[in-house]
Amino acid sequence: MTPAAKIPFPPRIHAFTDDALGEHDAVALAELVRTGAVGAEELAAAAAARAEQVEELAAVAYPSYSTPLSPEERGGAFYGVPTFVKDNTDVAGMPTNQGTAAFHATQAREHGPYTRQLLSTGVTVLGKSAMPEFGFNASTEPPHARPTRNPWHPGYSVGGSSGGAAALVAAGVVPIAHGNDGGGSIRIPAACAGLVGLKPSRGRHVDAGMTRALPINIVSEGVLTRTVRDTAAYIAAAERYWRNPALPPIGHVEGPAARRMRIALVLDNLAGPVAPGPIRAAVEKVAATLESSGHSVEPVPLPFDARLETDFLHYWGLLAAVITTTGRFLDRRFEAGRVDDLTTGLRKLFMRRALHTPLTLYRLRAAADIYQRALGPFDAVLLPVLGHTTPELGLLSPTVPFDELIDRLRTYVAFTPINNITGTPAIAIPAGLTAEGLPIGVQLAATRGNERTLLELAYLVESEQPFPRLNRP
Repeated sequence: MTPAAKIPFPPRIHAFTDDALGEHDAVALAELVRTGAVGAEELAAAAAARAEQVEELAAVAYPSYSTPLSPEERGGAFYGVPTFVKDNTDVAGMPTNQGTAAFHATQAREHGPYTRQLLSTGVTVLGKSAMPEFGFNASTEPPHARPTRNPWHPGYSVGGSSGGAAALVAAGVVPIAHGNDGGGSIRIPAACAGLVGLKPSRGRHVDAGMTRALPINIVSEGVLTRTVRDTAAYIAAAERYWRNPALPPIGHVEGPAARRMRIALVLDNLAGPVAPGPIRAAVEKVAATLESSGHSVEPVPLPFDARLETDFLHYWGLLAAVITTTGRFLDRRFEAGRVDDLTTGLRKLFMRRALHTPLTLYRLRAAADIYQRALGPFDAVLLPVLGHTTPELGLLSPTVPFDELIDRLRTYVAFTPINNITGTPAIAIPAGLTAEGLPIGVQLAATRGNERTLLELAYLVESEQPFPRLNRP
């Protein structure tokens, strides 16, 4: 019997070429600008051309290629480096549509609070990146627009909610892009696209305007990059603009630490142990790398049960209810009837259990102490980013019946919300490829304020297990 012919994977989609951007990361590009080897305008033009070349990824929500937002003054660690800002963050002169058809935003009159911190690093903003509606979904597949495709395999999701940012960075359009993380929204797309994605501690950066009013601020601002040094350099640059005095300073982390660390290994999620397969194998490989470098790795159970997942889902529903109720204050032309089925389902889920909100908030706030008691004795925690490998487009579409979609999201987003609930930092880093040629990410987490440790460990893994690159075999 003749074996079945293997179906070839579609070509990866990228824009890497021999232009001013080349294959450089953001640190290298900023150095080229500083030395005069290349100009900021030349980099912006090259990035715009690359974005148009990979338009099929549907990663850009609003292009501003002809009128990019450049720094008013020369300076900043990333002066002249092109980037995109996520479509839920105000940039003066650009609309903020929150990834939804229910908004018809006009151009923002002024920068949002976090945008000013981002711009202080010297980046040039070329537009807004695509995202799912209000950032609620873990895949960027808005029903009113084309799905954002994974440049490693265009039939698959690139994650969410910072999906457009991940696609643009992975495909080589820009080396760094803004994202934010309220349940895994930096780390999930980083894992799907083979990138580095750090969710900082609660309060590490300037909060975006809307998140300041949340009962529990689960959202952290940050960036997605292709190298650990870009993330480390960005964190250092942002800290020079503003540093929270309640958190220890990070400074500029430039490599692995010399000290030996005690690392907790978590291979259980809220639904049970991670099954044998590529996710578990990737985490175990990183654990072996850390041990071979002299660190101690100890298996530990997750200090939470399934009730935490239910509480987070309730809070997720609360946010959906608030947004759909107050949408007209954000956009006078807001059309509540045009929100997608996921937002509608989350709001209804919350309304059915609204009386449970005070107790839910109490338990969510208490989770930080539980996390600290169980994992505080360790320098870091090693665990998966996701419950299974990157899904094909459609599996997590908001057009899937709500109850079925929520079950799928519970299985998929099995690890990341814990650090949003507890306000602790976590970083996703690449750790290999699946049989389909898609990236696998692993996660390193720590107690609040210990981003420096995570960057040091990420540098170590990057040096011992070089990250796969989309434009290379």
